[in-house]
Amino acid sequence: MVFDVERRKILRTINSKYIYGRIPLVHTVIFFIEMAILSRLAAKFNTYYNDRPILTMMITNAILGGVADTVAQSITAIRMAAMRKQGGVKDDDTMAIEIHELDRKNPLLEQDLIPDSKALPPPFDFERLTRFMAYGFGMAPIQFAWFKFLSKAFPTTKTSGLGPALKMVAMDQLIFAPFGIACFFTIMTIAEGGGRRAVTHKLRDMYVPTLKANFMVWPLVQIINFRLMPLQFQLPFVSSVGIAWTAYLSLSNAAEEDTARSAPQSPNIRLL
Repeated sequence: MVFDVERRKILRTINSKYIYGRIPLVHTVIFFIEMAILSRLAAKFNTYYNDRPILTMMITNAILGGVADTVAQSITAIRMAAMRKQGGVKDDDTMAIEIHELDRKNPLLEQDLIPDSKALPPPFDFERLTRFMAYGFGMAPIQFAWFKFLSKAFPTTKTSGLGPALKMVAMDQLIFAPFGIACFFTIMTIAEGGGRRAVTHKLRDMYVPTLKANFMVWPLVQIINFRLMPLQFQLPFVSSVGIAWTAYLSLSNAAEEDTARSAPQSPNIRLL
């Protein structure tokens, strides 16, 4: 009991530390550790890929997923730090204003991601980070196999590149994108302890808006990917561009989870 109290005090102290009063220290340290690992992996990517292509893709995808969630958690912490300042967000607080605008324009939400609260920002969520890294690790073989299938089904040549690339994008967006988004929300909800009803609610609230957002972002990215990137770099390229997209999904998923937790429940209803 005493140890648990001391542990909480230490975590509270560490998570209250900010760089220049804005950037959370813990989040920054974790981000730089992830980037150091990623730099090391990128330096020897071709060697690792030639020896163990699937494992290399899985590790790369896991690290990039971790970076994305770290960015999302950092945005949340920065916003909360701004809201905790006396008077809230100031006119000269450019970073906080930009994050506030991102929150306000989020098409999935009818309220700000972070409420006006004087409490300390939430500590870095290592369980959530682990879930995102595990998801990226597990999905990599499926994505890699899909890209291999597309490259064989619609081979590109020096004289014919754009046409096959457009066909691959159409297949990817009409078949894999709906499947991938459904997998993401289903797996994340189950990993968070939700049951069938929680999965149903998450898909009902989040699936269609996220799919619409996907169609606004990914077709152009995938044209570049299928047209210019060699097969071994297609998944890393998508995952690198997807840092912002995964951060968006992470924020959306966390926001929906917080909304569900804060919503009043009828005493006669028991969520699975």
